[in-house]
Amino acid sequence: PIRLEVFLFLVSGDITQKGYEKKRAKLLAPYVPQTQGVDPALQKESRTQTPAPAAAPASASSSSSSKFHRARSGGARDERYRSDIHTEAVQAALAKHKEQKMALPMPTKRRSTFVQSPADACTPPDTSSASEDEGSLRRQAALSAALHQSLQNAESWINRSIQGSSTSSSASSTLSHGEGKGTSGSLADVFANTRIENFSVPPDVTATTSSSSARPAAIDLPPSGIVKGMHKGSNRSSLMDTADGVPVSSRVSTKIQQLLNTLKRPKRPPLKEFFVDDFEEIVEVPQPDPNQPKPEGRQMTPVKGEPLGVVCNWPPALEAALQRWGTTQAKCPCLTALDVTGKPVYTLTYGKLWSRSLKLAYTLLNKLGTKNEPVLKPGDRVALVYPNNDPVMFMVAFYGCLLAEVIPVPIEVPLTRKDAGGQQIGFLLGSCGIALALTTEVCLKGLPKTQNGEIVQFKGWPRLKWVVTDSKYLSKSPKDWQPNISAAGTEPAYIEYKTSKEGSVMGVTVSRIAMLSHCQALSQACNYSEGETIVNVLDFKKDAGLWHGILTNVMNKLHTISVPYSVMKTCPLSWVQRVHTHKAKVALVKCRDLHWAMMAHRDQRDVSLSSLRMLIVTDGANPWSVSSCDAFLSLFQSHGLKPEAICPCATSPEAMTIAIRRPGVPGAPLPGRAILSMNGLSFGVIRVNTEDKNSALTVQDVGHVMPGGMMCIVKPDGPPQLCKTDEIGEICVSSRAGGMMYFGLAGLTKNTFEVIPVNSAGSPVGDVPFVRSGLLGFVGPGSLVFVVGKMDGLLTVSGRRHNADDIVATGLAVESIKTVYRGSDCLAPSVLYSVRICLVAIDSIHQVGVYCLALVPANTLPKTPLGGIHISQTKQHFLEGSLHPCNILMCPHTCVTNLPKPRQKQPGVGPASVMVGNLVAGKRIAQASGRDLGQLEDNDLVKKHQFLTEVLQWRAQATPDHPLFLLLNAKGTTVCTATCLQLHKKAERIASVLCDKGHLNAGDNVVLLYPPGIELITAFYGCLYAGCIPVTVRPPHAQSLTATLPTVRMIVEVSKAACILTTQTLMRLLKSREAAAAVDVKTWPTIIDTDDLPRKRLSQIYKPPTSEMLAYLDFSVSTTGMLTGVKMSHAAVSGLCRAIKLQCELYSSRQIAICLDPYCGLGFVLWCLCSVYSGHQSILIPPMELESNLFLWLSTVSQYKIRDTFCSYSVMELCTKGLGNQVEMLKSRGINLSCVRTCVVVAEERPRVSLTHSFSKLFKDIGLSSRAVSTTFGSRVNVAICLQGTSGPDPTTVYVDLKSLRHDRVRLVERGAPQSLLLSESGKILPGVKVVIVNPETKGPLGDSHLGEIWVNSPHTASGYYTIYDNETLQADHFNTRLSFGDAAQTLWARTGYLGFVRRTELTAASGERHDALYVVGALDETLELRGLRYHPIDIETSVSRTHRSIAECAVFTWTNLLVVVVELCGCEQEALDLVPLVTNVVLEEHYLIVGVVVVVDPGVIPINSRGEKQRMHLRDSFLADQLDPIYVAYNM
Repeated sequence: PIRLEVFLFLVSGDITQKGYEKKRAKLLAPYVPQTQGVDPALQKESRTQTPAPAAAPASASSSSSSKFHRARSGGARDERYRSDIHTEAVQAALAKHKEQKMALPMPTKRRSTFVQSPADACTPPDTSSASEDEGSLRRQAALSAALHQSLQNAESWINRSIQGSSTSSSASSTLSHGEGKGTSGSLADVFANTRIENFSVPPDVTATTSSSSARPAAIDLPPSGIVKGMHKGSNRSSLMDTADGVPVSSRVSTKIQQLLNTLKRPKRPPLKEFFVDDFEEIVEVPQPDPNQPKPEGRQMTPVKGEPLGVVCNWPPALEAALQRWGTTQAKCPCLTALDVTGKPVYTLTYGKLWSRSLKLAYTLLNKLGTKNEPVLKPGDRVALVYPNNDPVMFMVAFYGCLLAEVIPVPIEVPLTRKDAGGQQIGFLLGSCGIALALTTEVCLKGLPKTQNGEIVQFKGWPRLKWVVTDSKYLSKSPKDWQPNISAAGTEPAYIEYKTSKEGSVMGVTVSRIAMLSHCQALSQACNYSEGETIVNVLDFKKDAGLWHGILTNVMNKLHTISVPYSVMKTCPLSWVQRVHTHKAKVALVKCRDLHWAMMAHRDQRDVSLSSLRMLIVTDGANPWSVSSCDAFLSLFQSHGLKPEAICPCATSPEAMTIAIRRPGVPGAPLPGRAILSMNGLSFGVIRVNTEDKNSALTVQDVGHVMPGGMMCIVKPDGPPQLCKTDEIGEICVSSRAGGMMYFGLAGLTKNTFEVIPVNSAGSPVGDVPFVRSGLLGFVGPGSLVFVVGKMDGLLTVSGRRHNADDIVATGLAVESIKTVYRGSDCLAPSVLYSVRICLVAIDSIHQVGVYCLALVPANTLPKTPLGGIHISQTKQHFLEGSLHPCNILMCPHTCVTNLPKPRQKQPGVGPASVMVGNLVAGKRIAQASGRDLGQLEDNDLVKKHQFLTEVLQWRAQATPDHPLFLLLNAKGTTVCTATCLQLHKKAERIASVLCDKGHLNAGDNVVLLYPPGIELITAFYGCLYAGCIPVTVRPPHAQSLTATLPTVRMIVEVSKAACILTTQTLMRLLKSREAAAAVDVKTWPTIIDTDDLPRKRLSQIYKPPTSEMLAYLDFSVSTTGMLTGVKMSHAAVSGLCRAIKLQCELYSSRQIAICLDPYCGLGFVLWCLCSVYSGHQSILIPPMELESNLFLWLSTVSQYKIRDTFCSYSVMELCTKGLGNQVEMLKSRGINLSCVRTCVVVAEERPRVSLTHSFSKLFKDIGLSSRAVSTTFGSRVNVAICLQGTSGPDPTTVYVDLKSLRHDRVRLVERGAPQSLLLSESGKILPGVKVVIVNPETKGPLGDSHLGEIWVNSPHTASGYYTIYDNETLQADHFNTRLSFGDAAQTLWARTGYLGFVRRTELTAASGERHDALYVVGALDETLELRGLRYHPIDIETSVSRTHRSIAECAVFTWTNLLVVVVELCGCEQEALDLVPLVTNVVLEEHYLIVGVVVVVDPGVIPINSRGEKQRMHLRDSFLADQLDPIYVAYNM
């Protein structure tokens, strides 16, 4: 979805103590009643700034003074942005919103532990560097008086935190926000003293908002009535429920509750249609506002400038002018450079400029290569790399290139190898084919070098040869050598670089004729006369600084005094002093320089600006230039500045100077202002603002069109259609003095430099090509040009256009933003408050919602070389997650207005209609089955034995010495084996112990607590021999008893075990003091250790009366955190072993290797049961041994030449991550996997395709076949539904459309399609198993283009749940349920609880028919229902994990319709805030969902079970109970 991203990057600057107090006094003046005894000095100063009444001096604490005495930083507060108009607008906007309460949760950031103290929990950190009461004054000052009344007193608002909050989040997370007067007190008490419980059920935030007719952007804040944190009448001790009815008494939930209440929106009426095709996502298109203003004027006609006068002594080319002055006026000063303190250090005369340029031109052409192979030829491009404080060397180099007829390309000095924007400059150098760079000796020494002293290869730059142009290195030209100076033509003269909105750098080529014509036009417009002095504060390498200070300068024999940026930083008044000292006639400045001069003007009382006839303001196109000009004039008029001398102009790299205000006649009336309606502007229409001045933009004209030029205004997008007279568009200029092309970029050039305007019918108007200037504006009365913004700064939101600069100006007008204090790691309430005010102001003045507001520490934004903010670089940092904000506020709920419509489930579509629909559409019903057991001849003798115990006794007699099990340790050596007879004998001894010691009866449950190994197997068969029911349980971990022992305890209790069989070591652990701390050890049932067994035979082996009797219980914790035990009967055990034997072709001469946990599901069956049934040998590898020896599994497979091996995802991941870069080492160890036919991952989830693919790819080099790896699928009701096996077709993969999947539809797409998901078949369906896809709600069968629940029918389905801990209601219908329609046979099915689909493939199954593949998509319990669509957490998590390298793991869950994303941060904590916008962005772009809460936690916080599955529900519970100890929690309001 298209979305608005307004990045307001706010930089805080430093301010001196004295300045701070004055500023504060000025701010407080309107709100603090006049006090007696005011410091007279203060009153006087206050009068010079504004006529506001003065206020009492601040009582600053002593500690504060040192904090503020800091050197002025480079980005010193840009007051240029601040205008009284904007500040007033903001105040009024706030007044308008005074009803609006902000009951929103505060973002919380972790505090270091040692800070936490009871006092600290109650008092927030000091909000400012001054004393506390002054802080509260300042906070109130930032608000209008009206707002001030509707909020509580700031102090009580801040200090009323929840008393004694003992968790580790900072105190500010608990603060309540101000409420309306009526409820504020009581609500604050409730916050302070009671646990907030029971609200009414939280509203559905996910329903889209209905847009109000007045505002098409649909970003209104909700009416104030709904935003209350609590209903007025609600009593204090009410109880808050989460969705499942579990009472929650946590701070997190109160915050989310506040958030929900803020987001309440009216619901949409249901769809009228009965059926909507869900394949097409329906996006809500905001309806156009019926009241939107439309242009009414006639079509404009191009406006001409005055003709370019012909002056008799104008030179035929600029180089000729240089020759003339250099030879006839050699002593005249041309350029004066200043040192760091602002004192003139060197003056270049015209004679020196001419002679040095000649020497350089000669050297470039003749001395760099050999005579036959010169390095440079005329027309080649050369980079000019000169620092901003060395205009003299630059000017010599520039003219030297012109005289040598090579094309100079001035660029910035690269400071580091990876300089901001440096790569893009590299692109420019490459596209211009530059191989040579000119620079000074000093500059060359300062460039970054490698170890051996060579200049580093800058990132993205071509290889350059560096040439030093200092005089001592240049050769004097011979007498007879003369440069070739021809009359100016269309050949290129120089290339000026330009950075686009996206950050790419292009070179604008300027021809010699354009360079000359532009100088002529400027000379005529500015009325330059020979010998005038001009002061230039701008960058002399490009734009107006180059045009006036280097080029027009030589044309008119002017004397330029160049004031570098570095001097301006230390002495902001230096340019004014230069004007005064040199009696300069013209000064070239930006608003910033005006502003800095005003800041510093008190240091210099006696300067005079009376000599100035033109003060050229080169960024007159900025929205804040008018207030800068006005303020500067009001301050310096007393110093002789003439009002008519202020001349704003508009420039662009492509069209050069577009318009400039001509110097006025003294006493003539000043040009008027345009006061435009912001609302009109956003629709591209000029409307004079009449209603309120808050939503007005005041702009000043930038004078008339340049002499000899012609201007028209065209529509900013689409074909260049001429605008109407009252419409705003892009300014286009046609004149000889403009750029000719983007060097080397023909396509872009055509669209920019060769534009022929068309009329409304689309036919061209005239044949004169125009150049697009990139500026937006209109031509006003008297042919005055007005500029309202730049194309690059245009933000289009919901069909309306906004200028980024205007929004920045509004943001900066919110006073307290500029003094975001440093020193505390959590945003103080006052700052957060002003951030919210900023959002309100932007919302009400511009009607734009702010998507993300990031606060960064002062001076950390990437800067352009002359101190501006590098927008594209900042955007890149933001999107890469390297901006490192100190706080961030995301408001996607109010901004994103074009999400797809929520899906409305159609009521009344029964299973019958679905069936009929499928038949009509020709779709087959989705079902599949494995091979038929009846037809499979099984000549094995095993078949006649009904029970596994009988099979074992038979094997002990028939093949007593045949080895069944082999257990390996970490070194790969065999630690234990078991033959058929050994296993039988040991089982008998265990059975006798159970009867004697345990006094157990048949049917009693026995818990087996063993590490993975053969003891577990013998204990299992011992239980069967004694007629007991074994329950295998994972033993507790000695290092983390508190985490693992309660689960053991729970299974022992739930299974009502009569006894525990275990080893001596574990027995000691169960009774240890550490165990007692975790559980009650006194209540364990009898514990028997089986290490030393008496040699006593069992009188008789128990034989169950029927095969339906229980064989064992299988307990497992599902991913949703539920502990479930299923009953496995003897018949199911035999059926399962037989199906696996047939599928994998297992018999006694085979060996298989197993590296799995043997406690539940298919892992247990393979480890303990299959070998006994099929007689093959199992090599057992405990997965935990891999942690000390990663090679163990693969080397075992290689050593024993294993054909079939089974593992888990965690084992595969361990090998992929750990051995990924050691494949060569594996080869050298002789490990070879070419023997492997099947490598099966045992799982109960969607196959992890990316993991299995990377595993296959990695180990392909050591012989692993690409077809070997496959997965199984099982669930609680049936532990093995699919298993690849040896015969049958290879597993297939498909790409499905994610959008359709959300609608429970399956649509196959091509590889690489956008929004596609790769799924793999989960192995082949086992013999005797049937599968059908069913609608989980109606229980009717579905067609194969639908996603539904997988139901299974098979002889080895479990016979029911034993008991389900925590939930007795899981019905028996999970095990035997019938389809509601269309099944005449009335088959009994078991519900797996997994969603999937069946697809018929082109492959042939063993039966000879086409093969039906089963694809598992995910567990039904885990899916998230949001906006009526079904999402699978793993898809969102995959997207999130890709966004940043520091995300180690992530998990998502919902809480009352809010999507919560938890990410583990493996980088440094500074990166925590970078993740918030990245996570929000990616989920919005790829899944069309708005993230409600982002929680950043430490690695290892997300719980993962033994099978490697995330326990999202446990995580959710910890989140709601506030037990995550997050690094940062962001509430996306």
